[in-house]
Amino acid sequence: MNRRPDALLERPHAPRIGWIRRVLGPFHVTGAFWYGLAGLTPRVLPAWAFEPTEAAFSFFFHLFLHNIRRAIIVNLEAVLGPCSPWQAQRRAMRTLWRFAQCFGDRYERCAFPGRFHVVLDGEQHLAEATAGAQGVILVTGHIGAWDMSSQLASRGLARRVHVVREEEIDAESQAIVARLMREAGDPNCITHFATDDPRLGLELRAALRAGDVVALQGDRPRGGSRAVEVCLFGRRFRLPAGPAVLARLSGAPLLPVFCFRERHYLYRIAFRPPVRVSAAGDAGAAVDEAARALGREIEWAIRERPDQWFALGPVWQD
Repeated sequence: MNRRPDALLERPHAPRIGWIRRVLGPFHVTGAFWYGLAGLTPRVLPAWAFEPTEAAFSFFFHLFLHNIRRAIIVNLEAVLGPCSPWQAQRRAMRTLWRFAQCFGDRYERCAFPGRFHVVLDGEQHLAEATAGAQGVILVTGHIGAWDMSSQLASRGLARRVHVVREEEIDAESQAIVARLMREAGDPNCITHFATDDPRLGLELRAALRAGDVVALQGDRPRGGSRAVEVCLFGRRFRLPAGPAVLARLSGAPLLPVFCFRERHYLYRIAFRPPVRVSAAGDAGAAVDEAARALGREIEWAIRERPDQWFALGPVWQD
């Protein structure tokens, strides 16, 4: 069964929305207008115009999206330390600009995949995780081009890839994303949209046992799902238990992977050491330990590119 529509609004780290969404409708930041515009823009704008257009929209959103701007400032203070009000605004503006760039690149890549280049970092960790016949779980966070990381990271792997994506908050936006995924789809890549249907977990476990790759997010608990409390930057932070549970049930290792935007058309895929979840002993303890290990890798990635950490809502538990 799919989640209730209002459960989508409970998603941590995402923009808080309420009455303003009802007023703006498709023109809200989560609305279909912006997704449709992003899908159309690469086909009508010359490539040189992308960067200034993204900068202009970043300034516009920075000016009007007070809740998101404030959340970014509070979140980054734990990472970068306290600063003056002027520096805090600069941090928020820079993050929104990076978000606009990565968001635009998502749709440009759908239209012109050949324009993008990738360099790999930590290939020895990928080789270690894929050395056997078992599958592997690619786990990423909302850092850099998070939604392109799994497809780009799985290039060259002669395996079927199952990408699990969260549904968009707005139903029309979700329809646009699903259509673009179909149009730009790799025949060896299957996209799943996360719901509460337990059959998805069974399907993913079977795929991993058959040697396939599963790619999913590891930093945002879904409403009503089990979460593990970890420590990031000395603060309490909640991670979903799902990736570690899936790894324990399937025997597949967790491979943290992050996709950093170096410049337009150039991305760096960073693989981190695999995390293995013990099948012996207490299940809860094993899952918690794996979540803490993933938390350390997410903290590393945020330190690496704090301006590409796209937590647009409150994240700290204290």
